[in-house]
Amino acid sequence: MKEEINKEKAILQAAEEEFITKGFAATKTVEIAKKAGVTHAMLHYYFRTKEKLFNCVYEEKIELLKQSVQVFFTETSLPFAERIKLGIESHFDFLRANPRLPMFVINEIMSNPERLSLVEKTIGEIAINILATLQGQIDKAVKEGEIVPVKASDLIIDIVSLNIFVFTIFPLAKFALIPQYDSEEDFFNSRKRENVRMIMCRLKNND
Repeated sequence: MKEEINKEKAILQAAEEEFITKGFAATKTVEIAKKAGVTHAMLHYYFRTKEKLFNCVYEEKIELLKQSVQVFFTETSLPFAERIKLGIESHFDFLRANPRLPMFVINEIMSNPERLSLVEKTIGEIAINILATLQGQIDKAVKEGEIVPVKASDLIIDIVSLNIFVFTIFPLAKFALIPQYDSEEDFFNSRKRENVRMIMCRLKNND
């Protein structure tokens, strides 16, 4: 049983690397099997089709994304603004660990519009739950004078846009901007702090 779990995990890890690097269409299951150290027949035994394997990889990433934003709602003992700060950082760290994921999803949608239905199903379910809960927390924080009014949808778009942009621009930034920092790590840490600062200034109640 343990050996089977290890083989399945190896296949998923290899598939993730191949799909994100090459895209769905250009990825060959024989290459995934080779990288995972299993036979091609064994790969199909575990996952049947390339489509099913792709969906497993995608759904795993979506689950990680869901976990990365849970801090918005789980740390209820903290002030709302502090939860937002932790949420921004958690989302940024998720992207730091998966820097190619946003462009991968976008490219897959552009090259295969039918894949949008999978995105809508998974992201849509998350968005509905997040926005409903978040708006209630925002309204409460506004009533208590902690922040200024803002739509939950606008706040989420602001956070996601700022964080994702850092990683979509990085291939260019590392040549033009990274020399202005001590290291790549310094660059990412600086951008995370700046994104937090901008969102918190947006929410700040100046009365």
